[in-house]
Amino acid sequence: MKVLFVLTSHDQLGDTGKKTGFWVEEFATPYYLLLDKGVEITVATPKGGKAPIDPSSTSPSAQTESTERFNNDKAAQKVINNTVKLSMVNAQDFDAVFYPGGHGPLWDLANDEESIQLIRAFDEQKKPIGFVCHAPAALKNVKNATGEPLVKGKKVTGFTNSEEAAVQLTEVVPFLVEDMLKENGGIYSKKGDWQEYALKDGNLVTGQNPASSELVAEKLFEMIK
Repeated sequence: MKVLFVLTSHDQLGDTGKKTGFWVEEFATPYYLLLDKGVEITVATPKGGKAPIDPSSTSPSAQTESTERFNNDKAAQKVINNTVKLSMVNAQDFDAVFYPGGHGPLWDLANDEESIQLIRAFDEQKKPIGFVCHAPAALKNVKNATGEPLVKGKKVTGFTNSEEAAVQLTEVVPFLVEDMLKENGGIYSKKGDWQEYALKDGNLVTGQNPASSELVAEKLFEMIK
């Protein structure tokens, strides 16, 4: 079993002068859940090389068992510091693809042509495609074979407008994940802020927030085992 993880290469939080990137917990929890089940994982980014970590995700309040494991795992850190360039990967080589969140994807993966084509390739091959929190941003410009948004008519979730307001970034982000999914015709639903929630519709799996990353990974694994 082989799963591709796609992380952001973007590290600037709009015009705030602050840093962003991927959210450690949303990478670490699915990474270890799948790794411990014998899954071979490749990590790619648009630019290749070191994937930027969102500093907020390393704060004490954001720590979980999986992030603590990552903090002490030199091998996993080496993977993050030496990601494969997205243009070098092929959907045919993997059983599924998973996109962790963090705010970074709103700027790069949402518009990255390599990522857009990759997601479409996985979808056309009817392989699982998973996203959590802000990562559904990568679906913004993905069309299906008939030219309609990939999420149209599908049950989806993702970081909510109220969660974005809670972290005070509504005016900073280029778009809101919840609004985008609805505008693209997705059948969007959510639970309360920060509650675990994930949906599977066909080969598409989406999770609402960091707390949902384990559930998304579990659903992905069930689809490939």
